[in-house]
Amino acid sequence: MTQFDLTDDQLQIQEMARKFTADAITPNAAEWDEKHIFPRDTIREAAELGFGSIYVSEESGGIGLGRLEAALIMEAMAYGCPSTSAFISIHNMASWMIDRFGSAEVKQKYLPSMITMERMGSYCLTEPSSGSDAAALKTKAVLDGDHYVVSGSKAFISGGGENEVYVTMVRTGEEGPKGISCLVIDRGMKGVSFGAQEKKLGWHSQPTAQVNFDEVRVPVANRVGGEGEGFRIAMMGLDGGRLNIGACSLGGAQRCLDEAVKYTKERKQFGTPIADFQATQFTLADMETELQASRYLLYVAAAKVTANASDKTRFAAMAKRLATDTGSSVVDRALQLHGGYGYLQDYPIERFWRDLRVHSILEGTNQIMRVIVSRDMLRQ
Repeated sequence: MTQFDLTDDQLQIQEMARKFTADAITPNAAEWDEKHIFPRDTIREAAELGFGSIYVSEESGGIGLGRLEAALIMEAMAYGCPSTSAFISIHNMASWMIDRFGSAEVKQKYLPSMITMERMGSYCLTEPSSGSDAAALKTKAVLDGDHYVVSGSKAFISGGGENEVYVTMVRTGEEGPKGISCLVIDRGMKGVSFGAQEKKLGWHSQPTAQVNFDEVRVPVANRVGGEGEGFRIAMMGLDGGRLNIGACSLGGAQRCLDEAVKYTKERKQFGTPIADFQATQFTLADMETELQASRYLLYVAAAKVTANASDKTRFAAMAKRLATDTGSSVVDRALQLHGGYGYLQDYPIERFWRDLRVHSILEGTNQIMRVIVSRDMLRQ
């Protein structure tokens, strides 16, 4: 009907992801959360649909979709479980970086098993002492013949201790972003170890741990891109990661809005459904309006990242900031509309409230998103 509608292919992709979520994720998500279950088998089922290689090129065995299609998939899966959807997003970021910037050798070595998610990938940038200031990372890689010797630690790593592949930013040169390179490190390499699993507010269906490197010998052939290109590669990966985490917020918030509409129509107070109260109606209307506005900004940003538009990073940052802030706000209001029941684990709202809170922190805090946007504005 208009240029803003999804195409038939995009609608089919969205419907496939929604059906998979309804069948395989939603019925199990509460148990995964409560018992801290990492649903490895379900994640591999998602890979059978191509969701482990959404924007890995068809030449490398992926399904070669754009960032909008990826966002649709992440949004659909987050309707059932934002934690599991976000984990799959991070794996896709790692596999895309190998496909986009890796040599033929490193692609052949890792991508076939990552596409099936037989081996799962982590993205390792953050360190205990460098979060928002990522260019200050200290993990060092010293060239020794045909290997790098890597020492240091990475913090808050999704998949830490469970995943097999760690796409890792290391310092091979001078201080600052120009001295950073990207290496693929295997879990089984001597000197790789992991901290205890982090005890988190949410995201209980995925493991998170510190990753430690103690003089790990990594073949030079495992470098992704040239020496000194790691920070640029990492930031390009984050453009897509920010879209996906924003999409996860949209999916989780949509689920809670749907639950709130259903609940307020059924719940009666003072002899009438609370959906009949104007205060409830105004709240629902604001939730819907804000969620739709965030969704369409994110879809525009996704199209810009796919097209490699000059303002893609600004739009990805704006979309991530708005979608994650709005997602948390919508879920919070959904919990309020449920009253005391919203605070109970018998209803899904409190799980989404916990899961979505971290989205305004990871892939760059929402304060850093504002820095990215304002700096880009002031350059012009």
